[in-house]
Amino acid sequence: MNTVTTSQAPATGKRLSYLPVALFGAVMGLTGLSVAWRLAHAQFGAPSWIAHAFAALAILAFFAQSIAYGIKAFTDFDAVRAEFQHPVAGNLFGTPLVSLLLLPLLLVDINLTLARIVWSIGAILMTVFAWTIVSRWITARQKVAHATPAWIVPAVGLIDIPLAVPALGWEHTLHDVMMFATAVGLFFAIPLFTLILSRLMYEDPLPEAMQPSLLILGAPFAVGFAAYVATTGHIDFFAEALYMLMLFMTAVLLGRLRHLPRCSTFRVAWWAASFPLAATAATSLRYAAHAPSLFTDIVAGVLLAIATIVILGLAWRTLSGIARGELQKLVG
Repeated sequence: MNTVTTSQAPATGKRLSYLPVALFGAVMGLTGLSVAWRLAHAQFGAPSWIAHAFAALAILAFFAQSIAYGIKAFTDFDAVRAEFQHPVAGNLFGTPLVSLLLLPLLLVDINLTLARIVWSIGAILMTVFAWTIVSRWITARQKVAHATPAWIVPAVGLIDIPLAVPALGWEHTLHDVMMFATAVGLFFAIPLFTLILSRLMYEDPLPEAMQPSLLILGAPFAVGFAAYVATTGHIDFFAEALYMLMLFMTAVLLGRLRHLPRCSTFRVAWWAASFPLAATAATSLRYAAHAPSLFTDIVAGVLLAIATIVILGLAWRTLSGIARGELQKLVG
């Protein structure tokens, strides 16, 4: 009897070992979409309940994934360590940290103190994580084939630090912190973008399941716009340039990904596309408020619709897969 229990325990205890940390990208996408719909409420008079609904989903997703990944860490820490040491997947440990930086945008309406605590934890851990990853890059030889869009996550993670600061009422107290995060994040985003673009041009294409991660290449411009505006307090020529670059990269990347659903089996890795799309929609709405015109309104509306449809589709496919017990298959 004891022999049977012992033999079955590892299988039961380690049943979440396959769970990737990158699933926190769903929290990022839902949070970004909630912020975008909040901006749509201000710009177009969209129903406010939509933003609240996505906010609730984002918070629930964060708690559910934190518990699930906590179980993985407790029962199979070796799997977590191997994931962190992986030259590609290790960068995605920034996704739960970015989630901690974005969630205060939603929590501030519930409890300011809680929002400040969550943001502070996220800002400290994100800075330490970025330092760790950059140290890894310059102390160990890297392979060009490993230069994927996931490498941008640590840099973009730093750019996320200033986003919630004005809402927290700390924009004057932490101005230097905001400037540090924006400067370092944008600085590293440039060479990383160049390196990844070079890899895409001269090496084998990314596997089909990883193709949605290409949208991460647009995130530095969308998030960079938001961070720069939050830090400086206004939209100037540089911010406008970031907006224009974002539009160009979004057009290029959406064009490449339009056939993906018909030629590749769904994987939860597709959630990598959710936050870049939501951030693009939010940035477009902010710019439309700054420079109102038929063109900017149409662009903002179209990008918001695309982000909403894609994220709802990802959520439906993921939840239906979980309901059918296919999560491990969808991770592979």
